[in-house]
Amino acid sequence: MCLGRPMRIEEVDGTFALCRAEGARERVDLALVPEARAGDHVLVFQGTARRLLDADEARLITDALAGVAAIMAGEADAAAIDRAFADLADREPTLPPHLAAAYAAGRKEA
Repeated sequence: MCLGRPMRIEEVDGTFALCRAEGARERVDLALVPEARAGDHVLVFQGTARRLLDADEARLITDALAGVAAIMAGEADAAAIDRAFADLADREPTLPPHLAAAYAAGRKEA
C-alpha cells in the first residue's frame, strides 16, 4: 500500500522545498503545486507534493496514519481508534468516484 503523508513547508528553493513532518525533514519537489509557499501543508507521495492541504485536513490525515500504525503494531484500543478516525464519526466513508463506479458495476476489483 502506498500512502501520501502531510508535510509542512519550511523553505522553498525554486521548484523544491524543505518540508517537515513528525520531526523528519525531506526535500520535496513542488512541480505539481507551484503555488505552494513556506508555511503551507502539502500531501507528499514519493518525494513530490501532490496537493495543498489546509491545516485541519493535514491533522486529520496525520491522526489517521498514526491510528493505522498503532493498529498494525497491536497498540490501539477502541478509544485510540475512535480518536484517529474522529472525522468519520458523523458520516460514512465514501469511495472515490472511479471506485464507486466499479462497485456499482459489480466489479470485485478496481
